[in-house]
Amino acid sequence: MRLLLVEDDVMVASGIKLGLSGAGYAVDWVGSAERAEEVLRGERFDVAIIDIGLPSTDGLELTRHLRQQGLALPILILTARDALQDRVQGLDLGADDYIVKPFELPDLLARLRALLRRSQAANTAVLCFGPLELDTAHRRASVHGQPLELGPREWTVLEYLLLHAPKPTSKDKLLQALTGWDKEITVNAVEVYISRLRGKLEPHGVALRAIRGFGYRLEQREVA
Repeated sequence: MRLLLVEDDVMVASGIKLGLSGAGYAVDWVGSAERAEEVLRGERFDVAIIDIGLPSTDGLELTRHLRQQGLALPILILTARDALQDRVQGLDLGADDYIVKPFELPDLLARLRALLRRSQAANTAVLCFGPLELDTAHRRASVHGQPLELGPREWTVLEYLLLHAPKPTSKDKLLQALTGWDKEITVNAVEVYISRLRGKLEPHGVALRAIRGFGYRLEQREVA
């Protein structure tokens, strides 16, 4: 999942980005509302995390602008303001949730998972494909009811493929989901994670088919 963090405090942004990256999210960071609007016009994100206290244009005004432009991505407001009026105003302007600073990382992660589930119009936290199940709320995977051990980036790739199944997903989209703007890995590395997933899934009838010149698609196959 790819997140956009809009936060002008470098230390706060670095801490949030570190925590979210460690949980398997690809996080891109900008420091102003103006830059956020520019980025969101040209790139796709799954959630925007927006601090209210931004310079020039604040986070509430940014939220209003984004909704007026028809952008429907989930928005989580970060605020040091604990007044009821501020929280109500943020939600009325189009935010989907808010969290008050200081906050604990598990609370932020739980809110993000809830926003992602709602944005995918899912009635359950469990994503299924044949015998494969991903419990996104508890970060547990299983196949035929047996636990499936996944590394953080393997989880991200598989979750992204499941969310878009049975449609194919391009290598570029998987790379963005993994890294955002931080070009720490290459398309070749995506192929490594796909290979690892194949080794764990194909013996159980879940295949990762390569679509030449594009990417990959989940398919069910008979187990010999």
